[in-house]
Formats: sequence, C-alpha cells, structure tokens
Amino acid sequence: MITYRLPAEPSRHRVAVWRELRRLGAVALQQGTWALPDGEGFDTRFAQVVDSIRAAGGQPVVLAVADSEDGVLEELFTGQREAEWAEFLSDCGKYETELAGEIAKGKLTLAELDEEEQSLDRLRRWYRAIRARDLFGAPSAEAAEQRLKDCAEALDDFAERVYQARERP
Repeated sequence: MITYRLPAEPSRHRVAVWRELRRLGAVALQQGTWALPDGEGFDTRFAQVVDSIRAAGGQPVVLAVADSEDGVLEELFTGQREAEWAEFLSDCGKYETELAGEIAKGKLTLAELDEEEQSLDRLRRWYRAIRARDLFGAPSAEAAEQRLKDCAEALDDFAERVYQARERP
C-alpha cells in the first residue's frame, strides 16, 4: 500500500502518478492512498512511481499490508479487473459490429483492412495489459479470451473478403 502527498502545483505530477498506479492495477482506497498486489510484475514499476513522487517534491509512505481474512483487497482487485474486462468485452462487440458494417457497405479495401488490423492489435495489447494485472482471475477473463479469438476470426473472414474483392475484375 502507498499513501503519498504531492504539491498541488503543477497538477501534472498528480495525474502522472494516478495514471501509472491505475496502469499497475492499483486500487484507490481513498485520496492519495492506493493498494496494489505484491509481485515481480509490479515491483519495478512501483519503485518508479515512488521515485517519481519524490522527484516531484512529494512524500510517499509505502506499507506492506497483509490482506484481511475476508479477502477485502482481493475482492477490490478482482472487482476492478472485472470492470476492465466488461469494457474490453464491449469494445470487442463494437469491433465485430464495425467489421460487419464494412462488409455490409462493401467497403472491402486494403486501407480498411489495415485499419481493422490495427484495431485488433490494440485489442490484443489491451487484453495482455488487463491479463497481467488480473492476478486473482476475474470471472470474465475466460470470456474475454474467447471474445478476442472471435475478433481475430472475424478479421480473418474480413481479410478473405478483401482479397476476394481485389481478385475480381
């Protein structure tokens, strides 16, 4: 757990710390107090956050905390990951809808294929980032993995249609 104080100005330091803690998968417990899991994937980046707080003239206090017997922190971490998975699943749906729309419009161009490949790459990066933070296995993780595979299959189908359209005279 970390609690810290930062000077009010410039605000960019507060925002940078907040964003990095969120990227790490930390859970905000209250203003300036965050909990995050211990582990190899977190330690180096967490140390960088602590250093950035000090460099900005702030005062970090780092505490080792054992989760209570009822697993409150684990539930908070899992709940936060579940919310991220829900947003990810929603974006997968939007991606599949976008592909279906392009097919329906007959917009079967290489430029569109490149754009859709980039969108799938973004979904893959996002999936890996959430998966790395999902230490306790949120319930929707499996559905997200399957949905990402479905998106890849939909892109394969779209690519096949683009290449077929290019071969027609």
